Amino acid sequence: MSMAEKKTTTGKKRSRGITEPLQYKIDLIGRLVRQVVRRQAGADTARTIEDLMDLCEAAARSDQWRTHTGLQPRIQALDLDQLVWICRAFTTFFHLINEAERQEITRINRLAAQKETPERPRKGSILEAVHHLKQQGISEPDMDLLVRELDIEPTLTAHPTEVRRGTILFKQNRIAGLLARLSPDRVLSGRDRADTIDRIAHEVALLLVTDDVRPDRLRVQDEVKNGIYYQTHAIWETLPRIIGDLREALGTYFDISDQAPPFLRFRSWIGGDRDGNPFVTPAITARTLDAHRNAALDNHRKALEALWQEMSISSLRVAVPHALMEDIQHEADTIALDPDEVHRYRFEPFRLKIACMLERLKQFKTDPAGGAYSVSQFQDDLALLKNSLTHSGLGALSAYRSLSDLMVRSRVFGFHLAALDIRQHSRVHEAVIAELLRLSGVSENYPALAESEKVALLEKELANPRPLYRNREDLSDQTVELLDVFNLMRREMRRDEKAVGAYIVSMTHTVSDLLEVLLLAKEVGLWRMKGGVVTTPLDVVPLFETIDDLEGAAPLMASLYNHALYRRHLKARGDFQEIMLGYSDSNKDGGFWMANWALHKGQERLSDVCLQNNIRFRFFHGRGGSVGRGGGRANQAIFANPVQSRNGRMRFTEQGEVISFRYARPFIARRHLEQIVNAVLQTAYDTECDVGCSPPMQALMARIASQSMQAYRRLIDDAQLWQWYKQITPIEHIGSLPIASRPVSRVSASEVQFDDLRAIPWVFSWTQTRYNLPGWYGAGTAIAEEIAHDPKTLALLQEMWQSWPFFRTVVENVQLELARTRMEIARAYSGLSEKPFHDIIAAEFEKTRAAVLKITGQERLLDNHMAIQQSIVLRNPYTDVLNLIQIELLKRWAASSDKPSIPLRQALFLSINGIAAAMQSTG
Repeated sequence: MSMAEKKTTTGKKRSRGITEPLQYKIDLIGRLVRQVVRRQAGADTARTIEDLMDLCEAAARSDQWRTHTGLQPRIQALDLDQLVWICRAFTTFFHLINEAERQEITRINRLAAQKETPERPRKGSILEAVHHLKQQGISEPDMDLLVRELDIEPTLTAHPTEVRRGTILFKQNRIAGLLARLSPDRVLSGRDRADTIDRIAHEVALLLVTDDVRPDRLRVQDEVKNGIYYQTHAIWETLPRIIGDLREALGTYFDISDQAPPFLRFRSWIGGDRDGNPFVTPAITARTLDAHRNAALDNHRKALEALWQEMSISSLRVAVPHALMEDIQHEADTIALDPDEVHRYRFEPFRLKIACMLERLKQFKTDPAGGAYSVSQFQDDLALLKNSLTHSGLGALSAYRSLSDLMVRSRVFGFHLAALDIRQHSRVHEAVIAELLRLSGVSENYPALAESEKVALLEKELANPRPLYRNREDLSDQTVELLDVFNLMRREMRRDEKAVGAYIVSMTHTVSDLLEVLLLAKEVGLWRMKGGVVTTPLDVVPLFETIDDLEGAAPLMASLYNHALYRRHLKARGDFQEIMLGYSDSNKDGGFWMANWALHKGQERLSDVCLQNNIRFRFFHGRGGSVGRGGGRANQAIFANPVQSRNGRMRFTEQGEVISFRYARPFIARRHLEQIVNAVLQTAYDTECDVGCSPPMQALMARIASQSMQAYRRLIDDAQLWQWYKQITPIEHIGSLPIASRPVSRVSASEVQFDDLRAIPWVFSWTQTRYNLPGWYGAGTAIAEEIAHDPKTLALLQEMWQSWPFFRTVVENVQLELARTRMEIARAYSGLSEKPFHDIIAAEFEKTRAAVLKITGQERLLDNHMAIQQSIVLRNPYTDVLNLIQIELLKRWAASSDKPSIPLRQALFLSINGIAAAMQSTG
């Protein structure tokens, strides 16, 4: 924690890419953490931290890790309590400098916003996107149509990648608020500044004596509560701003006076995703839907109460429209308001109307099924208030803005907050359908049927109005539970169709996988067909996850579109089909390069099939936070999508630590979302394929993907790899880390095999050891072979880098993961096993780095992104300490008895948290 300080106090040149305000906060955080450690843990521990930092910095500068002898022996000599204190100090430091970086991003973007003009819009803004479209010659009618078709739906998931406790997040947020006061744009007196620093030190002291690791695994209810927090705070605050930004941009460049539609809505999987999570029961899903509804109603109530305070408009001073007075009289006849309140505010009709709305919200919350109020009635009441203000000549009031925001939120969040998706694995549907068919005497062994026979049988049953089986006592627990889920969906969608989103089928392989879901929906009355016409509120979404499934996705969807019964289902849904693409499992299956190519080609082919069949479609991108699971900059990924897929409609998952990073602060949330909207708007108007789609480039990309997958599979299919992997990574402890309700493996971590291990811990473990292998492995061998075969290939690759957004994005993500890789630290992990895999991986790393540098024309990785490069350089020595401590803890764990101590396991958990904070990534 002294490196940044030393660079400034000794007069050395400040690192490029680190601004002065950020450097100041990093120095301050480091100094305060050291002071607190000295007070709480003693001078010896504080000196040990400094010594370890000096040794790591010296080793990093000399690049002599193999011969350096000072680091590991020094760590080996420390007792467990000292190691824990060091981990706590560095973990705290990293979390706080992560916040300092976010604040600096916010400050820089605010400065850019202040300089923005219609002629020079800010990069990545919505204004820039509309300006770009205007420059491209889009007509006003086409612009209006594009905006009305715009449909962007981020989706929160509870995937286990957020390692911080809620208590830790709360305390870090308090420190963040204090740090923000020290920004250059805040004027503080010397006394106020000193007081602020003292308060930060106090909060840091509390943070260092708070448990970093939860004592118990999160429950689904806790995850639901966490998701609702972000939706009712930063997201709730941000969405009207984003929609307002688009409306303002349209008014700047076009004569489109209509308010921009609510094109941005959030969805959630939390409490609805039951694939692999036995704790998501029908009762939990029902409570989640109730919690969503109550949270939305509470926020609407608070907004109305604030509006009531503002709207002290007297009918004695302003001419109030007759429509408002008439409505209030009608409400007085149906709602039992307090007579004293009615008398007291008899000359303040706006307040009386709001009081009526508050009473109706209260009644609806008490009895949602009673019909006391509806979203449409709520919206009509808000429109009445707004029109009355306008007719009264009060459209310039601040209340008008507050009311406009409330109207937007009523359309975006409704009374349901966020549509809850339901997800289940295809094999569960097959098992339940098999049981129902067997008990009803229709088919004794449904799973054994050929696919064509399954489809024919399902089609016949879907056309048959009678239920399959009604005696619940004869059904297995699995069947009863799944039918209860469908019954719950039916009840909720009758009350509020928007409360439940889509039904997602994991591991979709065949047509029957989707028809089975329709038959289950029919069984509970959620899907009906009468006279050849289907009626249903349900969208069924296939999820394609493996390389083989992505290859076969387009033919499968073509078969569905040609299936008469499924086409009737689509007609009931407005000829609309959502298709989900899995980034995690495809990467784990085929490696980074092949996964990206398979996903890209899959989108092209699926788009073509949808367009050929006149199907409106939307892709749902199941991206993780890390590059190895489809992460990276979301707006760049949008620009890299195939032209055929760019229709202004998209969904994408926001997972784990990504949620807290992007949605903890309204300004960061706004910046993230405006970049998404910017990219979707710009790409939706593209009508021609860019240069990068030329056949020679596509052919080269396909060959690299194939060869990289072969190299990747040679490594992971090696019979000895898994024993080595389990010995040198903290996978066993990641599997036990209480970070989510969903199990991270289908079996115990000590028995894990490749097919059993989920993609999140797979990436998580490689990140901890600094290999970052899922984000780059195989690309070096493939590119080197292509160049060796034909020297002209390099020139073509360089042209692809310049002209093809997809290729550039893939290479950018590879170079980011290479830059974050620390091969000498990884070598230290490999010393935990005698198997020789490190040299194989290191050789591939060098090949990949050399290939990236040749393609990009850089001397060093990330020379084209200096701020990121310098952030990595700044973090490395600190992170190295945590890695070396983790290696020591793993050694002690391996050498311990059959029942190692709880403190040792807690120390390992703490080291995992610290490295995750340092790397700003888990899985």
